[in-house]
Amino acid sequence: MSDVQPVPISDANIKLGQFLKLANLVESGSDAKALLAGGMVRVNDVVETRRGRQLVPGDVVRLAHQAARVTDENGEVPWG
Repeated sequence: MSDVQPVPISDANIKLGQFLKLANLVESGSDAKALLAGGMVRVNDVVETRRGRQLVPGDVVRLAHQAARVTDENGEVPWG
């Protein structure tokens, strides 16, 4: 599995569908919807099917062999 790439967000949280696009894990919202419905996306190692799931810094999103960690705008997580 590949390394987890940090992806900074400017707000306190972000919806999963938006994060998938921001992290370049999908190209469009319709791609995200299909992958989520198929159970292909994991958040913190748990299958997630909700596009509106709120993510916060520290959450890790996995899709196939790609992974991205939500970070604050400085590229950091609250505990690290």
